[in-house]
Amino acid sequence: MAEHKISVGNVEVLSVKDGFSAKRDPTATFPESAIDQWREYPEILDENDQVQSRYGSVVLRSEGKLILVDTGMQTATGGDLLNDMRVKGAAPEDIDIVFLTHLHPDHVGWNIDLSSGKPAFPNARYIAPRSDYEYWMQPDVLAAAEHVQLHVVPLTELKLIDLFDEDYKVTDELITVSTPGHTPGHTSLMIASAGERAFVLGDVAHSPAQAHYTDWNPMFDIQPDISRPTRHRVIDMLESEGTLVSAGHFPDPGFGHFVKLEGRRIWQGV
Repeated sequence: MAEHKISVGNVEVLSVKDGFSAKRDPTATFPESAIDQWREYPEILDENDQVQSRYGSVVLRSEGKLILVDTGMQTATGGDLLNDMRVKGAAPEDIDIVFLTHLHPDHVGWNIDLSSGKPAFPNARYIAPRSDYEYWMQPDVLAAAEHVQLHVVPLTELKLIDLFDEDYKVTDELITVSTPGHTPGHTSLMIASAGERAFVLGDVAHSPAQAHYTDWNPMFDIQPDISRPTRHRVIDMLESEGTLVSAGHFPDPGFGHFVKLEGRRIWQGV
């Protein structure tokens, strides 16, 4: 069984999840792909040529702070993030900071608990990239973004959300990395502690198949002409430096490396 908790120097990294998406045709999500290419990945493609995405988050313990990265999907029928956190030893009320890589529905879903209308992490400050927040708060964008109305605007009204700019330090061990394209302000997180490094990917990539087919953009990318070079730049860096990666939409628990094997780049889970 894969290990859900790892250490990076002095930082503890705990993989948690809110559940999984419905199964779907991967070529609908990645319009540039072909089903024969997906059949190269029997570990992620089922017998009906369908894929399923994990709604993954991580809890980081750094310098005495407990930081949750992204808050899953939560729908009217629920979601498992809060329960999964408790089972794995990270109670929602113990979270000090909620770090939002970007403001898509499956990353802000438990900001507000729909059953109570209150913040799901009652003792936390929420932080988000300023450029992403400003994009979603444009009146025409906000009018079509119900998830932002439900899960981000209330944080503003409660004065619980802080905005950060590039190269922001969450702690001295956690530094933001601008990775735009998927959304205009999408931001990843570099963990650097005691000589060790890891990278919280966010939605720079959505599938292990993109290790090789790095040009593929998912239909969710708001700025595809920016997300593609961002993806190449980031994955090339992570491969060349051998950096451990936490990838929220990759198979559970989402820890692994991008490596070259027989001339082909692959995702190697750990």
